[in-house]
Amino acid sequence: QVQLVESGGGLVQAGGSLRLSCVASGRTFSRNIMGWFRQAPGKERDVVAGISWSAGITHYADSLKERFSISRDTAKNTVYLQMNSLKPEDTAVYYCAAGAGVNWRRPGAYDYWGQGVQVTVSS
Repeated sequence: QVQLVESGGGLVQAGGSLRLSCVASGRTFSRNIMGWFRQAPGKERDVVAGISWSAGITHYADSLKERFSISRDTAKNTVYLQMNSLKPEDTAVYYCAAGAGVNWRRPGAYDYWGQGVQVTVSS
């Protein structure tokens, strides 16, 4: 059993920052990439960022790369998402994912998903 547990969400005012964490636990599994996705009410799940687990190469959705930063700590089995200059449109449930795939943009590249953490940005 593999578990991904997100934390760090909450309510923040526009312009503020949050740092999400995602800890992976359980059995050893093939993990090439980890990523963050988000889903706002009534909308599809969108990719936010991805990171290659071994090399630490990062990727971002074009509209977010100036404000968001993904990183990982392999010793702690943890991936982070630093979110700065938050806007009300960033309000969503944020999901962590891990998988053996290579295309960080595609949900199908990920085999395991967390339960999600709510981020709410007030105006």
